[in-house]
Amino acid sequence: MTEMMQDEEQRAGRKEWTGLAVLALPLLLVSMDVSVLYFAVPFISRDLDPSATQQLWIFDIYGFVLAGLLLTMGSLGDRIGRRRLLLIGAVGFSLASILAAYAPSAEVLIAARAILGIAGATLMPSTLALIRNMFHNAEDRGKAIAIWTAVMTGGISLGPVISGALLEHFWWGSVFLINIPAMLLLLAIGPVLLPEFRPPNPGRFDYISSVLSLAAILPLIYGIKEWAANGFSADYVGFIVVGLIFGGAFVQRQRVVPDSILDLSLFANRGFNASAIANSVAMFALVGNAVFMTQYLQSVLAMSPLKAALWSLAPSVVVAGAAPIATTLGAKVNRAYVLAGGFLIAAAGFAIVANVHATSSLAVILIGAAVLSAGLVAVMTLVTEVALGAIPPERAGSASAVIETGSEFGGALGIAILGSIGAAVYGNHVASAIPAGTPDETRHAIRETLGGAIAVTDHLPNGGAILAAARDAFTTGMNVEASAGAVVMVAAAILCALFLRNAGHLDTV
Repeated sequence: MTEMMQDEEQRAGRKEWTGLAVLALPLLLVSMDVSVLYFAVPFISRDLDPSATQQLWIFDIYGFVLAGLLLTMGSLGDRIGRRRLLLIGAVGFSLASILAAYAPSAEVLIAARAILGIAGATLMPSTLALIRNMFHNAEDRGKAIAIWTAVMTGGISLGPVISGALLEHFWWGSVFLINIPAMLLLLAIGPVLLPEFRPPNPGRFDYISSVLSLAAILPLIYGIKEWAANGFSADYVGFIVVGLIFGGAFVQRQRVVPDSILDLSLFANRGFNASAIANSVAMFALVGNAVFMTQYLQSVLAMSPLKAALWSLAPSVVVAGAAPIATTLGAKVNRAYVLAGGFLIAAAGFAIVANVHATSSLAVILIGAAVLSAGLVAVMTLVTEVALGAIPPERAGSASAVIETGSEFGGALGIAILGSIGAAVYGNHVASAIPAGTPDETRHAIRETLGGAIAVTDHLPNGGAILAAARDAFTTGMNVEASAGAVVMVAAAILCALFLRNAGHLDTV
């Protein structure tokens, strides 16, 4: 009761809400940079002439480094101060953006993207941890986290649209230079509006644990993503095994060193543990489905990349209201049941997608995506609030890093598992439509992906019929993937109702 009274006396004022707007700037840019290169790659290829391997690293290195360093940076922020780390990251992000924009070679661009990943890893956990420090009242914190979630998911969606718009008028480096004004604004007003937080006795920073976490996360996520993109390979399994070995060594070290970068006692907290898992499952579904929706709009409905990106924003109109509604319901109804409801709404969205056909109206896929995303954003908002509310403020940096690292793994597994299901169904269904006598190389391209079928069917005498069959096969794969996603969502709803019932309401911290 005393803590509740203290929280009521510490309601957020204008300074805190303005500070939240400042925190939204780096979060928006970091999340945008995950997807901002979607349209820029052809222009970069023309100017810098990267090899196929270099092109992949230009695209992927940012996300890999970001994921690999989240735990390290969350712990570092707990030791040197979260605002200080945020501002250091803003400087690094700005300088790396300039380097990327004017990169004279593919090697320099890869290095710049890696530095952007390092800086991004300092920014993401710092923004969420500072929210825990700025908003002491649980209701205010719930609203702030709802805004944080909306900005993060919105940034990923906005990246391709802004990239496409900039590339209509400017050179490819402009997609990086848009970071500079926002980061300069953060550096100018952040020290005034954002509080500093640093535990009184944070302990020494464990560099060995930092290296072990990077050695575990990088090969693990790389192996999962490459397996999803290129199919099974012993090499990719080897990367996953290496990651798991280093992961085991990392966990063991956290048990024995006094100043670990990951407080394993976080996972003894039932509310935090279940919330972190639920957040990963939500990202699993959100990212896994987004891959299919993008391909459906571009390859089945034959939209241009920019048009597809613009239409993919349409569900955001519905999604924008999901986070505040979830927060409001969480204040009145046991959050376990609100979370379960969010997962069931996501299951309904998957069910709609499972009934989309190659000839369906555009509205069907957009409605399915809107329902799915609304349910998942509601889940992500509440589980983040539950997780942060379950731990004391001095552990918010490490807790935020765990949540976001889990998100990265969830997204990678969504692409790998749901993507593999869809690809397997596509390959099996399209095989029967390929005429006998088709060259092996052409047959392989058609069976591999719908994009491959589009590329080679123009040269075939009956290419139109084969392409129509390929589009039907892709849609069938998407239907099966969505059905599997719906099953996972229902299971997640049941687990939330069972294991998070003691999380209570938003006013219980």
